[in-house]
Amino acid sequence: MANIKSQIKRIGTNEKARINNKGVRSALKSAIRKFRSTSAGSDKAMTTQELRAASRALDIAVAKGVIHKNQAANKKSAMAKAVSRAK
Repeated sequence: MANIKSQIKRIGTNEKARINNKGVRSALKSAIRKFRSTSAGSDKAMTTQELRAASRALDIAVAKGVIHKNQAANKKSAMAKAVSRAK
């Protein structure tokens, strides 16, 4: 355990950030999972709607610094390709 006051504070700050990031990452994974389950179906409107929601979740994760912007762009591109292939 740290015995320096600033390091003890830093441990607490890191723990708070870890918990916040975990929530954002969980919401992101849920949005992507929901998109994948709807893209397997035949409803184009619902798939497009879930694509928008997943893209929004990716943008939020990037803005909060949870994932890198290139990772988000790569995932969005792959999802858009999946939608266009399905149509």
